[in-house]
Amino acid sequence: MDLFFVSLGCDKNLVDSEYMIGMLTEHGFRITGDEKAAEVIVVNTCCFINDAKEESIQTILEMAEYKKTGNCRVLIIAGCLAQRYQKEIRAEIPEVDAVIGTNACGDIVHAIQQALSGSAYDNFQPPGVPGEHPAYFTNAKRSLTTGGHYAYLKIAEGCDKHCTYCVIPSVRGPYRSVPMEELLAQAEQLAQAGVKELILVAQETTLYGVDLYGQKSLHRLLDGLNRIEGLAWIRLLYCYPEEIDDQLIRAIQRNEKICHYLDMPIQHANDEILRRMGRRTTRRDITEKIAKLRREIPDICLRTTLICGFPGETEAQHEELLDFIDEMEFDRLGAFVYSPEEGTAAEAFADQIDEEVKLTRQEEVMALEQDIIFDKAKEMEGSVLYAIVEGKLPEENVYVARTYRDAPQIDGYVFVSSDTELMTGDFIKIRVTGAVEYDLTAEVV
Repeated sequence: MDLFFVSLGCDKNLVDSEYMIGMLTEHGFRITGDEKAAEVIVVNTCCFINDAKEESIQTILEMAEYKKTGNCRVLIIAGCLAQRYQKEIRAEIPEVDAVIGTNACGDIVHAIQQALSGSAYDNFQPPGVPGEHPAYFTNAKRSLTTGGHYAYLKIAEGCDKHCTYCVIPSVRGPYRSVPMEELLAQAEQLAQAGVKELILVAQETTLYGVDLYGQKSLHRLLDGLNRIEGLAWIRLLYCYPEEIDDQLIRAIQRNEKICHYLDMPIQHANDEILRRMGRRTTRRDITEKIAKLRREIPDICLRTTLICGFPGETEAQHEELLDFIDEMEFDRLGAFVYSPEEGTAAEAFADQIDEEVKLTRQEEVMALEQDIIFDKAKEMEGSVLYAIVEGKLPEENVYVARTYRDAPQIDGYVFVSSDTELMTGDFIKIRVTGAVEYDLTAEVV
C-alpha cells in the first residue's frame, strides 16, 4: 500500500517522523512521492508559532482534497497540532480518519489499520508524564530522511521551563530524558548505517539526565558518543545559556569529535523582557557565558535565536538588543517575530505590539546580523578547515559542503571547486578562497 508522508516543523519532529516511517515500512507500506497516488497520507504537524500552525492547517486541507481527487483512503494527522487541537481537527475536517498526539506516534500502524477497517481511532492521551519517554524510541526501526550521512539524535522529550510565550510543555509534556544506554545503542546503529555527523536535539539538551540521574549528564553522554567508531562530528543544538556549565565545556574540549559549535537560544538581552518571558538569565549572565566560551574554546562558533516584538518591548529595549548583538557579534543568528500563542501567559499580556512594528524590529535585527556575518565570512578567507560534502551543482561543477560552523538546514554552505570527484558524506580538507554573502567559496587542499 502506497504511503505519502509529510513532516513539518523542527528537527525533533523529524525524528518522530523517521520512526513512524520506519514502523510503517516494516509493516509493508511503500513510501511514495506522489500524493495523488498514495492510499494513505500522514501529516506530522507543528504548532510552535502561528506561521507553523497555519502551514500545518493548510497542509492538512491540501491532503484532505486527495480523498476526493486522488487515491487516498486514509488520512492521519499526528504531532503537535494534533495534540493541541485534536477535537477541532476532527470536528472541522471530516476527511481526517485519525488524530494521534505527540506521545502516541508508536500507534501509527494501529491507527491506519483501524481506519482501513472502518473504525475510528484517536489517541488523545496526555503528552507525557515525568519518568516516561516515548516507548517507540527503544525498539522501532527508523528510516532516515536526511541523506544518510547525518542524523538527529533526540535525547529528551518535553520541557519544564514554562517560558511565558511557549506552548511546548502543554503539547510535549514535561522533560523526560532518554536513558543513556538507549541513546548510545541508537548512535551505534546510526554509525553502522553510515551516519558520520550526529546532531543532538531536545527542547533543551543541556538538562539531559537531570530527571533520570539526579544531575546534568550531557557531558557523560558526550564522552560515550565520542567513543563510537564511524562518527566524525557530534553537534549540539538547543543549549540554554544558564545550563552551560564547566562540565559541558570540558567535555567539548576533551572530545575531539564534538564540533566547536554551540546553539544557545537567548531570546533577548534586556533584563525586564527576559523576566517577562520567564527566562532564567540576565544580560550580564549571557555576556559572561559567551566570554567564557570564547576564552575556553577560542574557535567556537556561537549561534543564537531571538524574539522580536515581545509584549511590552519598548523602542529603547529593542535598541538595547541591537547594541547587544553588535557587541557580541554572534556567528549565526535567527530572529522570529513574537507570536501570541493560545493558552500561554504572554498571550494575556495587555501590552501587545503592532504586527508592523514587530516585523520592522525583526528586519533591523537581521540587517545588523547580516553585516556581522558578512564580515566574519570575509575574515575566514585563507582558513584551512575540514568540511562534509552535501552534494554537487552539476551545471557549475561545484560541490556543496558544510564546515563544523554550519548546521544542516539552518546555516550556510561552502561551495568547493574540485577536479577530483567527491561523494556526498565525504570529509574533505578545504582552503577558503572567498565569501558570497552568508556562504563561502573554497578549494580542496
